[in-house]
Amino acid sequence: MASSRQIELIASAWLARRDGDGWSTQDQLQLDAWLRESTAHRVAYLRLDAAWRRSDRLKALGAGVPAGVVPERGAWGLAPLPESHAMPSGSGTDDEPSAPARIAAAHRFSASSRAMRRASKSRPRRLLRYAAAGFALVVLASLAWGWRHYAAVDQASYRTAIGGLQDVPLPDGSVITLSSDSRILVTLSRNERRIDLQQGEAFFKVAKDSGRPFVVSAGDRRAIAVGTRYDVRRDAGDLRVIVTQGVVRLESDNGPGGHDRPSTLLPAGSIALASDAGVMVNSGSVQRAEELLSWRSGFISFHDTPLASAAAEFNRYNTRKIVIGDASIGTLRVGGNFRWSNAETFVRLLELGFPVRAVRGKDTIVLKSR
Repeated sequence: MASSRQIELIASAWLARRDGDGWSTQDQLQLDAWLRESTAHRVAYLRLDAAWRRSDRLKALGAGVPAGVVPERGAWGLAPLPESHAMPSGSGTDDEPSAPARIAAAHRFSASSRAMRRASKSRPRRLLRYAAAGFALVVLASLAWGWRHYAAVDQASYRTAIGGLQDVPLPDGSVITLSSDSRILVTLSRNERRIDLQQGEAFFKVAKDSGRPFVVSAGDRRAIAVGTRYDVRRDAGDLRVIVTQGVVRLESDNGPGGHDRPSTLLPAGSIALASDAGVMVNSGSVQRAEELLSWRSGFISFHDTPLASAAAEFNRYNTRKIVIGDASIGTLRVGGNFRWSNAETFVRLLELGFPVRAVRGKDTIVLKSR
């Protein structure tokens, strides 16, 4: 995906092209298509368009020239002599021209020289327009840089497919690692860095910036930090927050009837589960917290985990689903580290160590008791 800087440059190029010659219906259709591709495209274009209008389209470049007219090369040279300076008849001598005659001759020589240069080094008039457009881009970039301090300047969405992981570097130096089948919306402004976790799970390595809190929102809950490392996972209406460095503040909107929900401070090693019933915090070691985040290196870890929960975890990363065919085996307890991409090995170990048999299909592996 293009960076915010690249998007800004593309938007500037569209603006310069739009205000040049030859803008056609086809050009407008292409611009409209580009704007529809992303919210970030529309934000960048509208912001720079406002800056362009505020600069009054750089009228200083064409002072004294009608709008839309590009002066010819050399038009800012010596102006034609006014009639009052024309050489009167009978003035001067045969050997030495009068002063007015010398001025007129010099003017004719200058005009002749310019004509010869134009004939020998002819260049398209569009060069001036390109120079003006280039200067306009510099001004627009400067105005946009100033604008960054007063409005939301970056907004972009990211998502991963099932089985996919993605690192998302942010302009402030933070890095987001997006887990399988996950989706986020990132909005960076002067006062805040906000990430809307719309689906799935993400790990956040947050660059310290005390003036701009880093807020991960999921529904009516927010996990807030200024410089730390933590993981947020969204499962339907529940939220899990794991902190591996620093401190995170977990907040919730008011409950039914406006009832206040207190915020919770989560130091490193904390594993917090937030649901309709409230927030439950397990304060353990950072090592234990890191084990639960081994998905970043391709593994999932189970410790006395119900088989039904282990199957659901594998299903987060694979299109071929493990299905619990008999409720009685869903409560079996399993443990160990497994590659999440290799559900087949997990199932074979179950068949060897537990009273479980597997019925394998194209899209499912159904586990039944034996």
